[in-house]
Amino acid sequence: MNNKKITLVVNVAWSMFNFRHGVISRLLTEGYKVTVVTAPDQFSDKLRAMGCTVIDLPISGKGTNPLQDLHLLYFLYRLYLLTKPNFIIHYSIKPNIYGSLAAKVAGIPSLAVTTGLGYTFVNDNWIAKVARSLYKLAFRYPKEIWFLNEDDRQVFLRNDLVVSNKAVLLHGEGVNLTHFKPEVNPQVDGCFRFLLIARMLWDKGVGEYVEAAKIIRKKYPIVKFQLLGDCGFANPSMIERSQVAEWEAEGIIEYLGSTGDVRPMIAQANCVVLPSYREGIPRTIIESAAMAKPVIVTDVPGCRDVVIPDETGLLCPAKDANALAICCEQMLGLSSSTREEMGLHGREFMMRQFDEKLVIAQYLQTLKKYGV
Repeated sequence: MNNKKITLVVNVAWSMFNFRHGVISRLLTEGYKVTVVTAPDQFSDKLRAMGCTVIDLPISGKGTNPLQDLHLLYFLYRLYLLTKPNFIIHYSIKPNIYGSLAAKVAGIPSLAVTTGLGYTFVNDNWIAKVARSLYKLAFRYPKEIWFLNEDDRQVFLRNDLVVSNKAVLLHGEGVNLTHFKPEVNPQVDGCFRFLLIARMLWDKGVGEYVEAAKIIRKKYPIVKFQLLGDCGFANPSMIERSQVAEWEAEGIIEYLGSTGDVRPMIAQANCVVLPSYREGIPRTIIESAAMAKPVIVTDVPGCRDVVIPDETGLLCPAKDANALAICCEQMLGLSSSTREEMGLHGREFMMRQFDEKLVIAQYLQTLKKYGV
């Protein structure tokens, strides 16, 4: 047991627990002392129960106040000096930028994991331009910068935001194929269900999904379109709960709220849809494919990486509700045996490319490489 100290820094605890549970478990098993620095939420205690030390992070995920950001930088610098970790791993935009700078000043080696370009690169306003400049500055210092898909890696290389010998590809953050496995569909009413699992953001293609639902339900009124995910958090692309309620009242969609375990919702769906404008690697799609569900996603970075077109699911153009409706109708037109075969091929693809065990191995090899 090595007893070396690893610090993981992320903007919200739920993502650390849900997306990196397997990595953290393995680090603890290998004898690392794991500290998670994150904004507190209901998952903070779950991380503590795993054996992590959890430190609250004063962070405003989407805030643009430079004084708050300087306070974050100083907080992390002081924390790193106080706790003296052997290695630091940063996730999400602000920890990547300010944490990488703080680690450099504190003299501690670090790694940055770019989980998706999101609002910073989907848009081209002044906030996005400032963020890119900060990325270029901060990403001079980590030992490596990991990207979840090749498109994102190439964006950073083309924009001269990172040097090529530091830009490393990580095939998503992995899926636990034992936890996410095929289950018998529990539905009894015979309805065909499309399911979109995401935070309620316009950038996730929720608007296009709703418009496609209107088109399809005119021809196939028995088909259901479901939404699963949180509303009303701070994000420039946020969809208000009142808007979702309007769609419910019109009978267009069925809103399922949010849940700590998506598996029952995936199990009752016939097809999982994500019309996102851009992703790192869409977690909900690799989980759905692992459960042998056929999928429909947009032909954009991140999404296209998790589908073999016409074998495990369908691709459609982004921001095009009519094209999405055509894909939905195509999925409806397939025989149940064809959809089942498509789902099984999806699980096989996840086993080859996105098994969590492959991701954990990359973490351990990297730590060993840098003597941690």
